[in-house]
Order: sequence, then C-alpha cells, then structure tokens
Amino acid sequence: MLSGVFTLVLSLSCAGPARAEQTGLRAADPSVLRVGGTYIAVQSAGDGIVVRQAPSTARLGSAPARRVWSDPRGLGEVWAPEIVRDGGRHYIHFTAGRGAAHRMYVISSATPDSGYTAGTEPALPDDEWAIDGTLFTFNGQRWSGWAGDTDVEQNLYIARMSSPTTPAGTRYVVSQPREPWERVVGDPFVNEAPEAVKDPNGQLHIVYSANGSWSDRHCLADLRLRSGGDPTYVWDWYKSDGCLFGSHRATMTAGWDPTLHADGPGHHSFVLLDGDIGTSPPAGPRFPLMFHAVPKGTPYAWENRYGYTGTFCWWGGTTYSRADVPGPHTDTGWSLKFFE
Repeated sequence: MLSGVFTLVLSLSCAGPARAEQTGLRAADPSVLRVGGTYIAVQSAGDGIVVRQAPSTARLGSAPARRVWSDPRGLGEVWAPEIVRDGGRHYIHFTAGRGAAHRMYVISSATPDSGYTAGTEPALPDDEWAIDGTLFTFNGQRWSGWAGDTDVEQNLYIARMSSPTTPAGTRYVVSQPREPWERVVGDPFVNEAPEAVKDPNGQLHIVYSANGSWSDRHCLADLRLRSGGDPTYVWDWYKSDGCLFGSHRATMTAGWDPTLHADGPGHHSFVLLDGDIGTSPPAGPRFPLMFHAVPKGTPYAWENRYGYTGTFCWWGGTTYSRADVPGPHTDTGWSLKFFE
C-alpha cells in the first residue's frame, strides 16, 4: 500500500453556458482541435478531405473549406477523418474503401490546411476492415473494426504506435457491444468512433458511439481505464452502465437525461489543445464539444446529420459495474456529463 497518497473523488457542478448550437456543417463525424486561438476542423467531402479554420467552434460552419486531399486511386468512400498535432506536424487519419475493403490511411503536413503528403496505409495488425482511427499520446492508436471480414459485430481495438504512422505490435480488443443498452439497434451491433481523454485523476477514458449510426438510438458511452491499468488488457476497462449522451431514456445511465433538441447524438470531438489528451480539462467548468446529430422532428437519416457545438464536464463519484468477468465487478471514478 502506498502511504501518504490520497485521491479525492467528488461531484462538482458544471458551471457555464449550456446551449448547444446546430452549425451549418451538414456532415458527420466532426474532428476539431484548437491551436492557440484557432479552431481547426476536418471532414470528408465526397472523394476527399477538407479543412476549415475559425476563431470559435460556432463559426466553423461558415468558414471556407480548403481541400487538402483527394482520392487519386479511387479507393472508395472516405469516412471520419481525425486530425491531431504531433511534433509540430498535423496528422489526419481516415478510412477509405468499399464494403469490407475499408482500411485506414494517414496524411501529414506542417500546416493544417495545405501541403499534405500522399495517403499511406499504416500496416495495422491483422489487416482487417477498420474505421475511426484515433491517434493519442498514451502511446497508442485506436480504431474500430470487425473481428473478421463480415459485419457481425464491430469492436474497439488498441495498438501501440512507434510513430504517428507506424503500429508497433499486435492489436487488442478493448470493447465489444455486449450490453443490452448498446444492442438496441444492430445488423451489425457496433462500438465505433472512439475518442480519448484523461480525467482529473489522470485516468484514460475512451468515449465512443454505440448503436447504429443509422438510428436515433445512436448515443455516446464511456470506457474508463482503472487506475494503474494496462490499456491493452480488456478487463482493466470499465464501461458506463448506459448511454451518457443520447435521445432515449431507456438506454441512458441512471441520473443522465436524454437530449431535448438533437436526435441520436454520436461521433464527437473534445476540442482539445493540439488534439492532445495531455491538455484534457480539469474538473469544474464546461468545455467545448462537437458532435453530430439530427434535429428533433427531422427524419433520422445519414444525410440529415449536422455538426453541433455543445459542452461537457467531468462528473465524479460514478460507479461503473459489470458481472461474470475477471477482476473487481465495480469501479468508481470520474464520468462525463454532456450538454446540448
């Protein structure tokens, strides 16, 4: 036992304005970071990728889009680009392909909206279908993918990286859609769109999307790595007891309320400085968030998704529980509250 080391875990009120705003970005899978006072957003656009820059998240929708990459090889659908800044360079990881041929690609540049390299395919372990790759400074990369070549179940995996473009070793599953509240919509059942963040105790969280993105049951949930845990060991991760951000009370964690204005919130961005989880916010205030959703009263369909601004904060003293698995069945620590 360590002596003289104490951790205070508590709930704090989340101060600050809470109103979310539907932006003019009629698109999915927002990825936004802050560099100084500039907010940089990346999104897929047909057969390519565009970057926008603005002095606030709310103004990204009206900012001009600069195309930074086009698909010269006819790879297919371009999905979910994610931008981070590492070692003074900007890296955009994205997926491209058709059907079971989707694979991850990466481009990089010294500037956020021009001069990117050609797309290269990281040699991901097992070379399986993969989407939603997310690079973070916990010395790993995460992506979502099927276990094989058929869409039975879509899981979350982690792999260590020796550089922002090079995996180093095998992949490890860290989450599968096995809880009843994340199996409301299937064919396949999905865990996808992982986004890393560190809580006020320095513990790693992966907030991800559950239930199909083609349904208003689409929602955000949380994986929390136990204190001192190994990110590659699945039983060191504890999953929230329901959705933390969603539209239907039946799938929400107890004490978390469903949305009022945005239907099926999903794939989000924490809008961190340089996209670095080392700059994750402290407890107390609310911090910028972007996510995609469909306006309430609008038919839920991919083509009706917009980017929304919102806020989030840390919520302490939250117990995640599980059964019939190795290790302790409960873990108490920080969770997250999301606001429209």
